[in-house]
Amino acid sequence: MKRLFFFSVLVLLIGCRDYNEVVVTPPVPEQVQQPYEKPYLLTDSQKFIYDNAALPEITVEVPLTEWNKFLSYYDQNPDNEEYVSGKFAFIKNGTTETLDNIGFRLRGNTSRRRPEGNRGEMHNATNPDWHHASFTVSFKKFNKTQLFHQSEKLILKWFKDDAMYAREVFSYDLFEKFGVWTAPQSSYCRLTIKVAGGAKAAYFGVYQMIEPVDDTYLNNRTSFFTTTGNLWKANWGATLKDPSQSNMGIENITLTSNYTPIYDYKGSKSNLAAAKTQLSDFITQVNSKTGDDFKNYISQKMDVNLFLKTYAVNVTVGMWDDYWSNSNNFYFYFDAAGKFYFIPYDYDNTLGTSLMMKDSGIQDPLNWGNNVEHPLVAKVLSIPEYRTQYIKYLNDLMDKKYDLFYVNYAQQRIQNWQNSIASYVSNDTGEDMEIKDVPANWGNCGFYRLRGSSADDNYFIRKASSIPKN
Repeated sequence: MKRLFFFSVLVLLIGCRDYNEVVVTPPVPEQVQQPYEKPYLLTDSQKFIYDNAALPEITVEVPLTEWNKFLSYYDQNPDNEEYVSGKFAFIKNGTTETLDNIGFRLRGNTSRRRPEGNRGEMHNATNPDWHHASFTVSFKKFNKTQLFHQSEKLILKWFKDDAMYAREVFSYDLFEKFGVWTAPQSSYCRLTIKVAGGAKAAYFGVYQMIEPVDDTYLNNRTSFFTTTGNLWKANWGATLKDPSQSNMGIENITLTSNYTPIYDYKGSKSNLAAAKTQLSDFITQVNSKTGDDFKNYISQKMDVNLFLKTYAVNVTVGMWDDYWSNSNNFYFYFDAAGKFYFIPYDYDNTLGTSLMMKDSGIQDPLNWGNNVEHPLVAKVLSIPEYRTQYIKYLNDLMDKKYDLFYVNYAQQRIQNWQNSIASYVSNDTGEDMEIKDVPANWGNCGFYRLRGSSADDNYFIRKASSIPKN
């Protein structure tokens, strides 16, 4: 979640209530259906790594000299993306797999932190001061042929501002259940970091594993698109309104540089000029075409139903730090035929963690963000048949007969996950030590709860009440 502190001066903090009511919900009955056939069969690699029926253990071991470099890199530039080398171990169902010479670095925006000590301090083997932080593991950074179950990288993300340990996991799971195959995979793990030659191994607690949007992500979806297209990451300000190529480039984050374009190209530099032209033309066409011309163009250029399903889930989980509301947090991909695919990303501040709108639980799903500044969604929904389909998708998500967002079934999924992780949340950082039913304390709707059954504060119930019928 980006640019949070820029907007935080606008936030009115609302205190949290004193109770954490738990409702034991019944198991999902066998007759519960899915509204659509799942179009996406996970690869063997995805099924092995991102498995919410398991809680694998991950240990990253970093030599003392490398760990001290890691800390000094942060001091030189907190936003750096410099890797240090280490070892990786993955334990699942009693089987251990290890890889040597992996790359390990910090990641995140407002969640980025120094994982040990204070500025200028090196590793303290006697009394280490650990802090939660998010990391990227690169299996091929120092060994170009090395993969882990066909994956190049793995994101390890701490549950910043989510005391429920569930919001982003739930969101990505809902995307998958609803057939939005463009969403990354995600699941839980336990993380330990060992500084070789230093203190004893530090248990960092329960973390979230997330599938990076990269070449492996594309390879995992070859049944839907080719892998010879152009992948972009959209950073804050990505409205898809201004076709200027000066907003497009290749990110360059080093110890001395923080260059991040609004549209960050993830392909090779040799393809950049052509990719810029393609993106600029798409933005121009989206903004200039109207009426039937726009409908004909967008129906050929996008899988519109997939886009509508994506945004139905997006609005349902209350993702306000997104394209439509905050011009942020998405990737997109043009396949070899030039077809545009919207890729949702970064769903930690959802399910009642609200900001930048009065109340993300009951915000109008047809006016989620600024329709003038974010033309893609607004123009698609201005077409009556697409608007009708979008509303249908919203209502399908709420429908009691589907195992999707209906309150009892949603609560049961979250409870099952929490039951599996609760014994492992306490950790050596001393942070985020228990599961609590509260949203982030900086949000503007601190009353929201995911447990319980009150129509006044239960997020699932309040969200269902906001969905239009037609």
